[in-house]
Amino acid sequence: MSLTRRDFARRSAITGAGVALVGSVGTLATAPGALASTDTETMGDDADRHGGAVGYGPLLPDPKGVLALPAGFRYRVITYSGKTKLESGEFTPSNHDGTATFDGPRGTTLLVNNHELKGPRANWKYPVPLTEGLVYDPAASGGCTVVEVRPGGAVAEWVGIAGTSTNCAGGSTPWGTWLTCEENSDRAGVNGMTKDHGYVFEVDPSDRRANRNPKPLKFFGRYDHEAVVIDPKRGHAYLTEDASGPNGLFYRWTPPKGFHYGHGRFRALADDAGILQAPKCYNSGGHFIDDLSRATKIGTVYGVDWVDVPDRDAKTVDVRKQFGAGEITRARKLEGMWWGDGGAYIVSSYARAESPVQHDGQVWFYDPKRRTLTLKVLLGVNPDPSVDGAFDGPDNITVSPYGGLVIAEDGEGVSHLFGATDSGRTYPIARNDLNIGSEEEPEFSEFTGVTFSPDGKTLYANIQEPGIMLAITGPWRRQKRG
Repeated sequence: MSLTRRDFARRSAITGAGVALVGSVGTLATAPGALASTDTETMGDDADRHGGAVGYGPLLPDPKGVLALPAGFRYRVITYSGKTKLESGEFTPSNHDGTATFDGPRGTTLLVNNHELKGPRANWKYPVPLTEGLVYDPAASGGCTVVEVRPGGAVAEWVGIAGTSTNCAGGSTPWGTWLTCEENSDRAGVNGMTKDHGYVFEVDPSDRRANRNPKPLKFFGRYDHEAVVIDPKRGHAYLTEDASGPNGLFYRWTPPKGFHYGHGRFRALADDAGILQAPKCYNSGGHFIDDLSRATKIGTVYGVDWVDVPDRDAKTVDVRKQFGAGEITRARKLEGMWWGDGGAYIVSSYARAESPVQHDGQVWFYDPKRRTLTLKVLLGVNPDPSVDGAFDGPDNITVSPYGGLVIAEDGEGVSHLFGATDSGRTYPIARNDLNIGSEEEPEFSEFTGVTFSPDGKTLYANIQEPGIMLAITGPWRRQKRG
């Protein structure tokens, strides 16, 4: 049953502030126009008022020039494009992106690592190798590798899928597989491609045979996919689209009646199985919201209704362009997602002139039970990204086993991993010290693929360029609510 604008307005009036804070992460980061500051800068009366400092202290420069960390923390390079090798002898592919961890056999940890490589293979020095039986389109550069970290520290890596394009984020499933998302919707014949792109594919890290003969999951739609999560209770899939002109959408896929999730079940579904829908949001007064950037206050809540997508395979018109003004709600740079606290955390990385209101990052929480979106993080526009201290451009995201969120930056200038506590305080976890530019014009690649090991002891993250997977360990502890 749809949640009508009138129902939402009535519910908001009855419950008051109770509807404004959904989930456990609470209000995070900064108000509009302000800058996120680290908790290591909080002193004196302010620190006392918030119950003492949170986080792990200031970041210490890395003598090796790779990763700055707080005292007591260390990192280890797991894979490095052009340096480490796959089981087959080829070099690790470049441009690491979305990643998830899984329990492997005999105490191992398995990771599936996307490689965001777009266009023809000749464009890249280290594309994903075309492993026999695992190739979708032999012209495409991207794909996934599976990384096995063994208890003694040894690492093995092999191809999970090849011949896909611009594998950006994705998402893990409750049954232990990875859904890798193509953030590129080139048709066959465009940029040398031999097949249509813009799809989601499933990769099983534990069963290599299950990955043979890759099949696009067309029922999720064909567009510039970013991330996906699965509601383990209700069965819906939620997906983000990173696009502009017009801005992209946040989708919900409802499985066909009687469908049961599990290994290999997606392959059996028809291309038009289930229902793909886009959101239509409205505020507590019943007024339609055209773009999520309209929210200028932490705790803003929008009711959500869902509108059917007319042609999910975008045969003639891009999916996001199939809706007219007033029909759906858009947002710029819809990026990472993570399922936690009974709902989906959704990132809008930034908004500029193409959006009604500018910002340098939002994180929303979608509550499927209440059918509401609540703004949890709002970062004001950073006037000088080259200066260390402020956070901007959130992208990949994970819920921390120590409370709150861990967020990877994809902004301008300095690049961080940073945490946000349940009560809204931010703190640095790592800084990318690897300069891929020049001394005169330094450049630091984005962080991607932030995710904890199944036991919560290791935080994995990637530096996208040149393509490095890192394992961070140290004195993790539960963060105070502040």
